[in-house]
Order: sequence, then C-alpha cells, then structure tokens
Amino acid sequence: MTTRTTFTLEEALAEQARHLGVNVSAAARDGVAAAVRAARARADRDAYTLKPERLDSFWAEAETWSDE
Repeated sequence: MTTRTTFTLEEALAEQARHLGVNVSAAARDGVAAAVRAARARADRDAYTLKPERLDSFWAEAETWSDE
C-alpha cells in the first residue's frame, strides 16, 4: 500500500532534477527509506545504551546439556 504526500523542493534543485532526468518521486522514496533506517538504528542504539545486554549464565549452561 502507498500513501500520497506532498513536500517542497527548492526551485533550482527541481530544475536540475528535471534537466538530469531524476525521478523525484523515486528519489524521495529512497531518501525517506534511508532516513527511516537511520532513525531506527539510532533508536536501537539508544535503547541498548539505556539497557545493555548482560551475560546470562543460563545459556552457557544450556549449551552443555546437549549430547553432541
């Protein structure tokens, strides 16, 4: 599913995009997707900083339960 959105772009940049054949809609989608990935990575790092993982001895012991 997609949603329609509107944004503003400097006139000179829009003209350059037209001149160079840049698909502004595709470029905007790519840019928003990259910004979302970066924001999610920052949020993940921030969450880890607030509550870092700790070593859990249970898993080390669980590995020894195997017969292999």
